[in-house]
Amino acid sequence: MFSKILIANRGEIAVRIIKTCRKMGIKTVQVYSEADAGSLAVEMADEAVLIGPAPAAQSYLLADKIVEAVRQTGAQAVHPGFGFLSENAGFARRLRDEGIAFIGPNPEAIEAMGDKISSKKLAAEAGVSTVPGHMGLIETPEEAVSIANEIGYPIMIKASAGGGGKGIRVAHSDADMAEGFAAVKAEALNAFGDDRVFLEKFIVDPRHIEIQVLGDKHGHVVHLFERECSIQRRNQKVIEEAPSPLLDEATRAAMGAQAVALAQAVNYDSAGTVEFVAGQDKSFFFLEMNTRLQVEHPVTELITGVDLVEQMIRSAWGEALAFEQKDLKIDGWAIESRIYAEDPYRGFLPSIGRLVRYEQPEEGEQDGYVVRNDSGVREGDEISMFYDPMIAKLCAWGETREDAVTGMARALEDNHLSGLGHNVPFLAAVMDQDRFKSGNLSTSYIKDEFPDGFHGLRPRVEQERILIASALAMHEVIAEQDGDPSDRTDWIVMIDKTMHGVGLSYDEDEEIILTLTGGGDIRLSDIDWRPGLAQFKAELDGEAFTAEVKRVADGFDIRHRAAKARVRVLRPHVAELYARLPEKVAADTSKMVLSPMPGLVVSIPVVVGQEVKTGETVAIIEAMKMQNILKAERDGVVKAVGAKDGDPVAADDVLVEFG
Repeated sequence: MFSKILIANRGEIAVRIIKTCRKMGIKTVQVYSEADAGSLAVEMADEAVLIGPAPAAQSYLLADKIVEAVRQTGAQAVHPGFGFLSENAGFARRLRDEGIAFIGPNPEAIEAMGDKISSKKLAAEAGVSTVPGHMGLIETPEEAVSIANEIGYPIMIKASAGGGGKGIRVAHSDADMAEGFAAVKAEALNAFGDDRVFLEKFIVDPRHIEIQVLGDKHGHVVHLFERECSIQRRNQKVIEEAPSPLLDEATRAAMGAQAVALAQAVNYDSAGTVEFVAGQDKSFFFLEMNTRLQVEHPVTELITGVDLVEQMIRSAWGEALAFEQKDLKIDGWAIESRIYAEDPYRGFLPSIGRLVRYEQPEEGEQDGYVVRNDSGVREGDEISMFYDPMIAKLCAWGETREDAVTGMARALEDNHLSGLGHNVPFLAAVMDQDRFKSGNLSTSYIKDEFPDGFHGLRPRVEQERILIASALAMHEVIAEQDGDPSDRTDWIVMIDKTMHGVGLSYDEDEEIILTLTGGGDIRLSDIDWRPGLAQFKAELDGEAFTAEVKRVADGFDIRHRAAKARVRVLRPHVAELYARLPEKVAADTSKMVLSPMPGLVVSIPVVVGQEVKTGETVAIIEAMKMQNILKAERDGVVKAVGAKDGDPVAADDVLVEFG
């Protein structure tokens, strides 16, 4: 077995690989850019080698630097993780030529499957069902529009070398196609160095289901069942689960057999994923094959007990698979939530910066569920604009899907992050939705359920009780510590603008009894909170919960899952005065185009005095390797332009102002 492996990646996947290497007794070398000098992966690895500046094109994407680091440290193999050079056939071939093992599939398999156009043809030859589309290269927007009219809208525009949700648009009209084609080519060139684009029919109300395959160098290939990845935003997976609530045993077997057939057709010899788009009727079509470890691999590991990183290492060493298809079984249900540094209340825009606070849920077996948290950052680390904004992959396993959903919701409660925007409230909202609980999923789920964006959810009755109980308990603790307990038993708790009358008392065990006007009694016990803590933990009528809390001048800001509110504990006569306060009027920014995120200005194609029509592009901002096109929301004349091409901008900077 290898004695030393170099990890040509960063962040949580580097940490994940290090953990398996430690388990196997293998030493690790972590390469890093200047931006990652103080990272958790660098701290955990046995050795670390600086390979360049922060931009990936000057560090993690430079094969010469990786090979040089291998030679310098005496590593015998390279694990590329996902992204960067993981699906670069030239890199895999370079390592082979240098006598360095590549912990991934052979370069011929990467080459065959890495090009989405040729992979579709190979899939068809292997008997795999494929989506109708145009697999030839397309040079101009006009040519794309012409082909689109032959296939019929809606059509997906995809970068041939794409991945990770980048380089993808859906066009519903000729205008969409012309604009989207140019945008995808630009994104593809920027992200992958390859601007080739192809078109395929967009399946209406589809589901995204993928099959995990695993092969060795002795011709053996198995599949480890499926993952459902339909909860997506901008074609980027957000929540994944295994198995899929859609599939029955027959469909699962058919998809698995096709995935194995395709893998065998290209002599696949590592972990890989065959992705399908599936109809609600259980029909399925080949989408692409990812010749690498997937971000969402933990859910497969949780339901099968197979360490995929370990199997990749063993296959690269030359070992045969130690199990056959008949040995693999599905055990329970697992869900993964991708925690990103993005602000769901601002259209999920990237929110880079320092992770001032990061309290993670306890891993391992909990009350009826198991928690796994794959993270590559710690409290105090910075989420850089140069890389993917993922903070962690939080997973929950349960014996049933209901158990896994319940476990995930509780695990999300136990996450606390501050210093930047994050999507934990949104993830929690999905877990609480009846539609998600029913398993009625599609790739349009987020757009369907949150058509006007995410603004949080209104507190349910049980959540209102959590907000009331938490606020009153904290109010009592603070008063006691300040040496000024009121001994008052009647209070008004104001949740935003809604008043709730509450009676407060204690039982013989000093547990808090709250009597709600018209709502009966509730009991608060096992309180774990003191002033300064950002999480309030307790049991309400015997059910454990965690709320995120912050003390403010006149009360508390409290969030439980997707419900958040300003909560005030008031004497009745003070509550009457609050009810009379006038509402604060928000500033008028209707004539301004504001930068929705920190990033770089790609272009501002308007000038002072120019007449602009509704829907015209007025600015393009790039952040996290994605281009965001900002359009005018009304007709107007440009009064001022606040930035120029190449300028760095912060969130809410004024880009264009109309007269």
